[in-house]
Amino acid sequence: MGKKKYSNGMSWETESFLASLISVSDATASVYRRDVNAFISWSKETDIFEPEDVTRRHLRYYLAWLQENNYARRTIARKTSALRRYFKWAQQSGVTSTDPCIEIQATLGEGRLPRVLKQQEIKVFLDSPRASIVDDDGPRRLRDDAVLELLYGSGLRVSELCSLTLKSFDFRKNLVRVLGKGEKERLVPLSEKSVTAINAWVSKGRSELLMGFQDHGFLFVNLRGKPLTPRDLRRLIDRRAPAPTNPHAFRHTYATHLLDGGADLREVQELLGHADLGSTQIYTHVSKERLKKVHKETHPRA
Repeated sequence: MGKKKYSNGMSWETESFLASLISVSDATASVYRRDVNAFISWSKETDIFEPEDVTRRHLRYYLAWLQENNYARRTIARKTSALRRYFKWAQQSGVTSTDPCIEIQATLGEGRLPRVLKQQEIKVFLDSPRASIVDDDGPRRLRDDAVLELLYGSGLRVSELCSLTLKSFDFRKNLVRVLGKGEKERLVPLSEKSVTAINAWVSKGRSELLMGFQDHGFLFVNLRGKPLTPRDLRRLIDRRAPAPTNPHAFRHTYATHLLDGGADLREVQELLGHADLGSTQIYTHVSKERLKKVHKETHPRA
């Protein structure tokens, strides 16, 4: 069956999907409706307007976003189940030509520990970019270097980084004022390399990308002179990554490395902007796993 093409805003065909659920109760169908619609809303916010355009990577971004926003593992697993069923139906019905859930059905919603970037990955991101990046023009390279240093050096959420303005920074004290979830502000220290990269971007690159456009005051801009969006940032990371990487991996790595270095859990909670200490405690498990691995690989009697 050929792929159906819709352009009237009804391309997700959710009502048809729900009508196909003849074997479930009304309450279960209602949950499916809510979970699928929640994903559609998230997709539209990231400029994905057709189910056909959803990829495996998008699904992983969505699950990371759910985790980042403190959804319970059981809730994430339920939402994953709804998406599996929806995309299976969508392919069978010709709404999509493929099922993006197929290759990740075994891993979605299992509540795995956050991925921490390896030292070699960090080196490629920050110090020795891939060959295709070395010849980037000046402004783009300066911007991307500053974005990556800030993500790793201060552990910001994607939305927090994109909302930064020139007025967010206090370079005398090497601090950045971040507007987090629930409109809560917090001050986060800047690494020396972040400060150097940001100053280089502001003094040499930003004005060039803004040339011919009105200055809106946001720190980071895309190649069209507009404020950097979460979608722009994901593309930036995809381009610089030595292997597929979720933007949140920088935040996970930041937190884990702080704990590995001896930081107190509540201090890390403050730096990350977590309202609940429980959201931060997952990184203690990550840190312990890393330390056990180091012990096993390096101690003669491990």
